[in-house]
Amino acid sequence: MAQKNDNKVKKPNFFVRMGKKIKETFSELKRVTWPTFPKVVKATCVVLVVVVIFTVVITAINYGLQELLNVVTNIKGIGE
Repeated sequence: MAQKNDNKVKKPNFFVRMGKKIKETFSELKRVTWPTFPKVVKATCVVLVVVVIFTVVITAINYGLQELLNVVTNIKGIGE
């Protein structure tokens, strides 16, 4: 049994593995084609406009449903 354990390939310790991962990550980031600044600004503006539009729509729906709830709950009985 002692021979079986000696033949196993030991994996490197935690810090060696993390060092390799960090190295691989930085080498991969060097190969990334980053967008230009004007493209980033344009994409950010598009996102902000979409967020504002959705905020207005959701707020309008919320207001409408709140008013509908007020109308329904303020209905008085027939004999009153």
